[in-house]
Amino acid sequence: MGVSRQAHLPLYRSHSLPRGHQYQVVALLLQGGGALGSYQPGVYQGLAEADLHPNWVAGISIGALNAAIIAGNPPDKRVDQLRRFWETICQPPLLPSTPLSHLDTSQWPDPMQHMLAGWEAWRSLLEGQNGFYRPRLPWRFHPNCSPAEVSFYDTSPLKQTLEQLVDFDRLNDSRQMRVSVGAVNVRSGNFVCFDNTRHTLRAEHFMASGALPPGFPAVEIDGEFYWDGGVVSNTPLGQLIDADEHSNILAFQVDLWSARGDLPHNMKEVAMRQKDIQYSSRTRMTTDVLRHELHVREMLSELMKLVPAEHHDKEIFQAARRAAGSQRLNIIHLIYQDKVYDDHYKDYQFGMQTMRQHWHSGYQDIRNSLQRPGWLDMPDAANPCVTHDIHR
Repeated sequence: MGVSRQAHLPLYRSHSLPRGHQYQVVALLLQGGGALGSYQPGVYQGLAEADLHPNWVAGISIGALNAAIIAGNPPDKRVDQLRRFWETICQPPLLPSTPLSHLDTSQWPDPMQHMLAGWEAWRSLLEGQNGFYRPRLPWRFHPNCSPAEVSFYDTSPLKQTLEQLVDFDRLNDSRQMRVSVGAVNVRSGNFVCFDNTRHTLRAEHFMASGALPPGFPAVEIDGEFYWDGGVVSNTPLGQLIDADEHSNILAFQVDLWSARGDLPHNMKEVAMRQKDIQYSSRTRMTTDVLRHELHVREMLSELMKLVPAEHHDKEIFQAARRAAGSQRLNIIHLIYQDKVYDDHYKDYQFGMQTMRQHWHSGYQDIRNSLQRPGWLDMPDAANPCVTHDIHR
């Protein structure tokens, strides 16, 4: 089992980072999006084959779960473990898999693909997903539940799955890779970034990042309860920059929702479009803000060179020096593109065949991106923040 044979072919004429490059950080940023998250392992596979290995991975929701698999395994095992994770959770937990799910349906007529996708989504609602979540029994709903029980599904199977596939000792070694995952404190409503440079991360931290209510319950960590980080912000780009304001960064931003889309013409399209806008978390706006901020910091650095030395000990100059900088940020943006079978249930349609197609799409998108000459080059002072996107 696995992605299609074509997806295992090596990258053709891909560009990699030259020896002696000046990026201190190569980051992989993984947005949340449920079942759409199988697009992200395809991107990682392409990066690994091009010998581009991130030293910082940040994720939210399903992106956090993929981040755990990547950071918690050695480079030569990451793709296999990602495949094992997705082939585990894309199995139904009770009845056998749909026989058609093991066929290549990519060339089927659109109505048949829609029908199979809808059936798989319906099974996910009724049965849950193997090693991920299962429905709560009706009599468990009563007015005095623990915060860890107030949900339609029980995610305790996910803890065992993560502990089987992730070496948490390796994951918590920030010398191997820095790891950041976002969640929301249910009591305070504040976004929290759990980071292995400050915290000892456990399976619960990644489960908390993916605890989207009301489907999934809050997860308790050190006496506080947390929900999915996507409730506040579904894109980890901001937390990357906030945590490191001085390093030159090459970021692979892997989004599962597109802020741009067609006008809806029925209620299903309204539901689908609403999710796209909500969970895209205005990645483009965040990028524009970062571009402006880095440009201002670059100008401030140049202006400070004009200040006479006798004024360098003044408080305002010291404050300006702390705010100034010459950071460079290169963002390779990869955004999942909707398929003909996608509908409002695309984030919980965990069909095996759909997973493979998402994976292959991610692989092809990073393959095409890495073939573009100059896209990995360091930005210059005139444009300290640049973005590249094959779909724009």
